[in-house]
Amino acid sequence: MRLTEITYGQALAIESYGPGFFRVGTHVLRGACLVTPWDAGPWGGMADFTTPLALLGRIDVLLVGTGREIAQVPGAFRDAMEAAGIGVEVMNSPAACRTYNVLLGEGRRVAACLLPVP
Repeated sequence: MRLTEITYGQALAIESYGPGFFRVGTHVLRGACLVTPWDAGPWGGMADFTTPLALLGRIDVLLVGTGREIAQVPGAFRDAMEAAGIGVEVMNSPAACRTYNVLLGEGRRVAACLLPVP
């Protein structure tokens, strides 16, 4: 098997995660967070769909990590994203972190809203 190192340029990749935190670049974020290729910061959780809506025109897909287990997102959250033309993919947070990095490495316009793993 041939392994190829992935470089992200200036984009922020998710370096690691653990109980209650995500490491993005040189930042350690505690609790729910929103990660984009250019910034990372706190997110208000499933009731906060205005924060990811501010990314309109900058992303095509929003990955939603729901913690340790996959869970449904509130209908209002999904409806708001899809009405704005932002695709929503829901998965557990570990899978969302991996998928974010893969899509980032492909140069896709992606962001991730992540709930921490306990």
